[in-house]
Amino acid sequence: MAKIGARPFYLISILVVIAAVVFYQLDSFDPAPYPDHEPRPPLFVPSLNTHMLRGSEKIGNGQLSAPEDIAYDPRTGVICTGCQDGWVNRVIIPKRSGNGSVVVEKWVNTGGRPLGIAHGLHSEVIVADADKGLLNISRDGTIQLLTDEADGIKFKLTDAVDTAPDGTLYFTDASFKHNFKNHIFDFLEGRPHGRFLSYDPSTKRTQVLVKDLYFPNGVAVSADKSFAIFCETPMRRCKRYYIKGPRKGNVDIFVKNLPGLPDNIRYDGEGQYWIAITTEADSWELIQGFTFIRKVIAMMVKYTGRPSTEKNGGVIAVDLDGKPTARYCDPDLSFITSGIKIGEHLYCGSLVFPYILRLNLSRYPATPAS
Repeated sequence: MAKIGARPFYLISILVVIAAVVFYQLDSFDPAPYPDHEPRPPLFVPSLNTHMLRGSEKIGNGQLSAPEDIAYDPRTGVICTGCQDGWVNRVIIPKRSGNGSVVVEKWVNTGGRPLGIAHGLHSEVIVADADKGLLNISRDGTIQLLTDEADGIKFKLTDAVDTAPDGTLYFTDASFKHNFKNHIFDFLEGRPHGRFLSYDPSTKRTQVLVKDLYFPNGVAVSADKSFAIFCETPMRRCKRYYIKGPRKGNVDIFVKNLPGLPDNIRYDGEGQYWIAITTEADSWELIQGFTFIRKVIAMMVKYTGRPSTEKNGGVIAVDLDGKPTARYCDPDLSFITSGIKIGEHLYCGSLVFPYILRLNLSRYPATPAS
């Protein structure tokens, strides 16, 4: 085999570096610095289960294609979830273990990508469809588009939704620039393209409540119905928008410095909110702080494919004041997008798994952290 001399090798290396620099400069992707970014240690969680996969079950395995969010109707005992094939599925789970098998029913196909799901006041199902907008699905399966724009700007990534007692729907458009397929570029670009909105079914009015948000995600109306919580995923925090009372219209922080990137948030009716964590914060902390790294990754995504760094996904529970109570995670778990406690079980949705993950919290509890 012929050997390359030191001088030719040096020249080739210089040319490769020059080509890479030119390629970097010519690429049009232009990330911005995130505001007030500095490494922030995750908040302390008093109880942990760091190997939740050891005791978990796969519900509807092979019948659910990336069930992103989970909505439970205690009146019927039915779970609704939206999948990447466009189907909104009904998952019927036996009330008693061993008494029959799980039944998965394909109910309605939206023709888009259903993400957030909530139950309406009259047995309808509300869907935040990333491609279509905010949808109402009646009991007989009829789909109605409620809204797909606000202030003259079309939604690009309708993401999460919850229903208030008066029927008002609170929801997010995670990005008016990047769609679901390309949502990674919203994170890498570092600009606030997201909005938190409301829709009033009685007046059919869509209102922007908070704008200039960094990929606003999950939504949950509070236990006392005085505010709505939404997550800002790349900022590792959840904000609180007051919907009534003396602070109506104000926004503050509900919980910050989460141990990873939050997605959907659910209230369990028992004093705890469950926040899905798609991946731990370590890799993102490094990426977030440097625009040149984010540009390099964006170029890799465009030309060679997305690098995989996600790990330690799961769910964190916080109390009514946003103080953490427990965390369930696993080194081999990623892209967990929703978590909801039903009875003694934790049910988790995902952007990648063909099933809903279920963990018995009584048998596999979080234990005091050292």
